[in-house]
Amino acid sequence: MTANLSNLVYPGFEAIPRYWNREHECMTARVDPGEYYISCQDEYIFTRLGSCIAACIWDPVMHIGGLNHFLLPERKAHDDWHQLTSYSCRYGNWAMEKLINSILSAGGQRRNLKAKIFGGAKLGGMSIINVGESNIEFVRQYLALEGIEILAEDVGGIWPRKVMFHPKSGRAMVKRLASEPVERTIREEKEYLDGVKITGADNEIELFDN
Repeated sequence: MTANLSNLVYPGFEAIPRYWNREHECMTARVDPGEYYISCQDEYIFTRLGSCIAACIWDPVMHIGGLNHFLLPERKAHDDWHQLTSYSCRYGNWAMEKLINSILSAGGQRRNLKAKIFGGAKLGGMSIINVGESNIEFVRQYLALEGIEILAEDVGGIWPRKVMFHPKSGRAMVKRLASEPVERTIREEKEYLDGVKITGADNEIELFDN
């Protein structure tokens, strides 16, 4: 794909990696931990999840939506509970507010918004994985308070996941991964919490049946 498609990206998202997806014959944007992306184009958004959550939110009337990728810190990783509360706001509330507000700023209507949620796995025996259930509870409560209906979810369990989301239509696909990538996913999530941006993508997917 040689065409310059930078004009299809909303301002502020130019740094999000995008590549041509030969399987779906469209562009795909990769969202790493701590990031989010919105679009009204015929493209997919890709992310890989362990204990993290991806909230896919879209307006089915205006055909615009996006995906975020966040992880709340676990309590025992911090000595100060007030510090944890601050981090939770930064990672959870920030991720949700930024995604929703960006969709609304681009023309979406709050009354139309729908959601699908993925992730929150419990991986292996390392301490970081205990936060998965808290992530699930957080995103469910947040969306309930915002009045945004969750139409589908694939959360919990012991599997890392790959997610593909089509923001224009709301179509979501997920693949549960085998055990091999678990250590890599845990390492990325730890480095994310330490403020280190990790990259890497692959586009294997399976349809997630609602």
